[in-house]
Amino acid sequence: MMGKKLETTAFDSADFLNSGEDVIAYLDSYLEDGSSEELRAALDTIARSRGIGEIARSTGMSRAGLYKALGENGNPSFETVRAILAAVGLRFTVEQVEQEAA
Repeated sequence: MMGKKLETTAFDSADFLNSGEDVIAYLDSYLEDGSSEELRAALDTIARSRGIGEIARSTGMSRAGLYKALGENGNPSFETVRAILAAVGLRFTVEQVEQEAA
């Protein structure tokens, strides 16, 4: 008797970014200690979670331009990053880092 093949699907973080709070926590973890490449990949995941077409329309970018900026060899400008965040209802903020007591 032959066993059934186990069917699996690839894990995609974009499938789990269902709320603004999810996106904030996800992005914040990369802003804390991620490399620029990891941050670019996180922005790609966020854009895919909302739909590349929708993000492209909201940012005024073409789908191809968005794919290029967020692709493996992409290097999105600050303006592109800001526009993507605005398209998902977010903005950059700055906060002071707590210093350890000497």
